[in-house]
Amino acid sequence: MAVYGIDLGTTYSCIASIDDVGRPAVLRNLEGTDTTPSVVYFESGDNVVVGATAKDTAVLDPGNVVSLIKRDMGRDVTRSIHGIDFKPEELSAFILLKLATDARTSAGEEARDVVITVPAYFGAAERDATHKAGRIAGLNVIDIVSEPIAAAITYGVLNPDADRTILVYDLGGGTFDTTVIALRGGHIEVVCTDGDHELGGADWDARIVEFLAERFLAEHPGASDPLDDPQTEQQLRRDAEDAKKSLTTRTVHTVRVMHDGRVAAVELTRERLEELTRDLLDRTIEITGRTLTTAAEKGVHDYDDLVLVGGSTKMPVVAARLETELGLRARLQDPDLAVAKGAALYAFEETYRRLVREGAAERAEEMATRAGLSAEQQRQIAGRTIRTVASHAFGIVVVDRETGEESVAHLVHANDELPAARSEDFFTVFDDQDSADVRVMEQAGSVESPDLLDNNEIAAGDIRIPSGKRAGWPIEVTFQLDASGLLNVAAIEKEKGERLDLKIDVGGMSEEEVERSRTALSRVQVS
Repeated sequence: MAVYGIDLGTTYSCIASIDDVGRPAVLRNLEGTDTTPSVVYFESGDNVVVGATAKDTAVLDPGNVVSLIKRDMGRDVTRSIHGIDFKPEELSAFILLKLATDARTSAGEEARDVVITVPAYFGAAERDATHKAGRIAGLNVIDIVSEPIAAAITYGVLNPDADRTILVYDLGGGTFDTTVIALRGGHIEVVCTDGDHELGGADWDARIVEFLAERFLAEHPGASDPLDDPQTEQQLRRDAEDAKKSLTTRTVHTVRVMHDGRVAAVELTRERLEELTRDLLDRTIEITGRTLTTAAEKGVHDYDDLVLVGGSTKMPVVAARLETELGLRARLQDPDLAVAKGAALYAFEETYRRLVREGAAERAEEMATRAGLSAEQQRQIAGRTIRTVASHAFGIVVVDRETGEESVAHLVHANDELPAARSEDFFTVFDDQDSADVRVMEQAGSVESPDLLDNNEIAAGDIRIPSGKRAGWPIEVTFQLDASGLLNVAAIEKEKGERLDLKIDVGGMSEEEVERSRTALSRVQVS
């Protein structure tokens, strides 16, 4: 059986599988490129275009083009196109369907069983939304895996005999993660992770757009602001991305800005770009430093490699700054494709292990034969383990009986090893209380805090209390966070056995809505 790995990126996405010699290979799309722009264009309500054509159309028809969808994952937001409201999960599903459809054409067989990657710093809500996007696209989502883990798997396969401690610096189009990973005897252990899923190459592009608009207005003070025209703004965004890419290999790039019947030739140097975006890079260095501090608290002080992942790490200043700050020589590890390749390896290995565990030896052998694996390679895969950690802290809202003030009591903490299961008794506040509210919270800021404002509510429900009970009646709350970072919460009143089970359905997509969206998407023409 064929399985696939998908890097569902903020700005670009790609899909990979294992070839007949056991190596991960990216499957090109119908346009002949390895990566597909994560852009969706609605020609009509039932005709959708994904990829380069959609990106090109953004200049001509910006109102019907959606991009940077990944930044909305896990949020209760919609985009209205042609009078139809779409949730982030549904929009991401169009991208996933495009990748799977093109892969089927390229590989000659259905691409249905997939592993989808997410930023390491994605929380439970974003991971759940990604899983649902895959299901809406009609895919069987084997697992959700963090991007740095996928990159580390690729690295480990390319360096199979080395025990290493690596720092993965992942600066993608819209998200940033930094993760410490130990590779020991073929096993992968995440030591700690940190990041910002609203920081990425798109922010560098935005600074260039502002610079181009300012220079145009300086040359043509009587003209209207280019950023007030949606078509001009979209063109500037394309020009900005081109300029950023050009300046990875050149020291100067010129952009012709055309607006209001006027033209300005704006020169942008690599040095000027670095000045415009220094604070953005500073932010990644700050997060990296915080990660190293956490790793040191866990006993990790020395690193063998600094691995750069994500297209934005091609900017020369990134490697130079990291080498200066950390004293480690940075290695570009196939930055655009490493994550998809690692996801494909993970999909293959996890499926193989599951088949072995389930006693489906013939199917496992068929997979191994198809990939040309030796008996020793099969043994290594069967025994390989991947251990990861929680990206955020999770808890519930509690009330101080003396002051009535609310705060968050965290049961699972950031960088706790996964899977994690934590149970704790909480108690009613009033006599004769007939129910208890259970509000599940996720750490929102970079540091764990009991303050409600520093946490996001991701699920809520109430559990009934037997009548006549005095204040202080116990309710047992259990958090279970699986290895993929997906969360389930249960509350139990022990006398009557009343139970409340909460699944994280942020964004309002219930199971019924997922199925309806899946049916609706199947009727849409996606190309």
